[in-house]
Amino acid sequence: MPRPETGASFATRLIDWQRTHGRHTLPWQNTRDPYRVWLSEIMLQQTQVATVLGYYERFLQRFPDVAALAAASLDDVFALWSGLGYYSRARNLHACAQAVVTQHGGRFPAGSAALMTLPGIGRSTAAAIAAFCFGERVAILDGNVKRVLTRVLAFEGDLAEAKQERALWAEATALLPERDIESYTQGLMDLGATLCTQRSPACLLCPVHALCAAEHAGTPQRYPVKTRKLKRGTREHVWLWLRSNDEVWLGQRPATGVWAGLWSLPEFESRAAFDAASAGWPGAAESLPSFTHVLTHLDWTLHPVRWTLPERLDAAQRNALTSAWPAGRWFGLDEALALGLPAPLRKLLLAHAAPADPVS
Repeated sequence: MPRPETGASFATRLIDWQRTHGRHTLPWQNTRDPYRVWLSEIMLQQTQVATVLGYYERFLQRFPDVAALAAASLDDVFALWSGLGYYSRARNLHACAQAVVTQHGGRFPAGSAALMTLPGIGRSTAAAIAAFCFGERVAILDGNVKRVLTRVLAFEGDLAEAKQERALWAEATALLPERDIESYTQGLMDLGATLCTQRSPACLLCPVHALCAAEHAGTPQRYPVKTRKLKRGTREHVWLWLRSNDEVWLGQRPATGVWAGLWSLPEFESRAAFDAASAGWPGAAESLPSFTHVLTHLDWTLHPVRWTLPERLDAAQRNALTSAWPAGRWFGLDEALALGLPAPLRKLLLAHAAPADPVS
């Protein structure tokens, strides 16, 4: 654990470094608008800054304030979120905006405890909003900050255990400075994102390396300690792109699970299951290149088959073919691309979007 003077010295060094070497030009910085800070914090969860930048700007153009976001449909939110991943964040973002409008008159509550009562806002996110927007002296503990603090403290507790995570929260709170909470909080974020990285920490450039117990021991990559590993799974499906007069059939996925609430293609457990279901269908099938989509917990292999129905097919015949998917409907390509789609589906549609050849 750190020497007695580490707390004040740690905060002072970090604040001084942030002011000189930290990040100051990100679009969600230099503001005390809780809406903008909250939006950035949600988008940055498990997502790199470079990826978030474009999404953040597009969101603000479409939803410039919390009232505009609350008034939008969830489909509109999903459409702008498509490709950013972790779609439960988008659902919670929408729910949180509605709660701010209906429960708080369109103004975010000015304290971390009250912020934590809103959908999708956990302890660290609430603390970041409260620190940056309201100057509250409160600790954050996102993934980057856990890495910084466990290394500085040589914190041996297994963060897979709730009691050890609580212990680290206590350590984070004890290190808080009496003032300059905004620079301190930003400094922790910047240090974890730029120098104290997971695989190749730049210890010699670190402003607090003289206080870092892990660096002294030569073991920074040992931390944080977390023994429980996520078990990866595999999944494989045939993906049916059913096409009729340049329209595509899409179904809305359930509210829970992978790609919850997004619009996607019908799935079949195997090629044999697909062949059995499509036996006797009119039209022509084309197998498109298979691919594996990598999710946090899952490697999902998809085998797209594009089936083009004859132009002469009437509405009753089309409805008979699609009756197995009551939660779906036909969309023109432009309509489909304006929906909340999984990233691989958007890529698939754009890559193979040539008009259908007539099928008799």
